[in-house]
This record gives sequence, structure tokens and C-alpha cells, in this order.
Amino acid sequence: MQTFNTYFQSPIGWVEIKGTHEHVTSVMVYDEAKEVEINSIAILEQCKQELQQYFAGSLQQFTVPLAPQGTSFQQQVWHELTKIPYGDMTTYGKIATDLHDPNKSRAVGTANGQNPIWIILPCHRVVGENGKLTGYAGGLWRKEWLLEHEGKISGKRFNLFS
Repeated sequence: MQTFNTYFQSPIGWVEIKGTHEHVTSVMVYDEAKEVEINSIAILEQCKQELQQYFAGSLQQFTVPLAPQGTSFQQQVWHELTKIPYGDMTTYGKIATDLHDPNKSRAVGTANGQNPIWIILPCHRVVGENGKLTGYAGGLWRKEWLLEHEGKISGKRFNLFS
């Protein structure tokens, strides 16, 4: 199956979007632009537009169809991410409990860290049990930025580093 891609500059770096004619399969953020040939299609342009609206503060829920590739457990964790409301946070332990195995919080953290569709599958909304920011593949500063961005728009104040 042929994959396509597009890029754009965001407040947190260069966003790379990949997908097929039917689904977005990857959204990643990088510090610098990559030198690649862009071969965008309509669904990727829709995703790009939704992400730009998100960064502008005018979109809280994405509608673009997704197809992240991963194990069954990863898919379960990523599905749980879609249940975290905009402007809210949860913990790895809570997701493990929701998946009926409270002892799997580390496994949830690993699956969360392998999420291929950043921002749209909101892995940035998952924090440690004590409310501390923990691991984010794109760097903790991006996680903090995203949470603050959502908090400002939703009117919530996050206590990120207490």
C-alpha cells in the first residue's frame, strides 16, 4: 500500500504527517525540517488543516480517520487515549486500571511512548501518578507546551511540576 506524506511548521516544531488514501498512520514532530519529497493527498491535507486549527486554538476534537499500526495491547492503550477529554489529564495507572490490569502501568507507559500519531492520539495528556510530567518521545518541553496550550484554551490550570 502506497504511503504519502506532508510537513508543516508548528509552534512545537516541524510536523510530519504520513498516511494512505483512507487513513492517517503517523503524526510526528521534529526539531528541524527533513529534506524529503512531499507527496500529499487530500486526507493528509485535512489532517494538516485540523492540526493547524488545533494549534490556533480553534479545534478541540479531530475528525480525520486514523490507522495507527501496533500490537493488540498498544491498540488498546491508544484507544484509551482517545477517551481523555481535551484539556484534561490522566495517569498511566488509571489507563492500566481501565484496561483491567492495574499492574500494567509501565506497559501502558511503553505503549504510550510508541504512539505513532502524536497530538491526535493525545499521549501528552498522560502523566505520572503524582501529576508529574514523565516521558514524552518529543521531549518534555513539548508535552508541557501542549498541556499548557489546552489548559489556556479550556480555562484549566495545570499543576505540572508540584
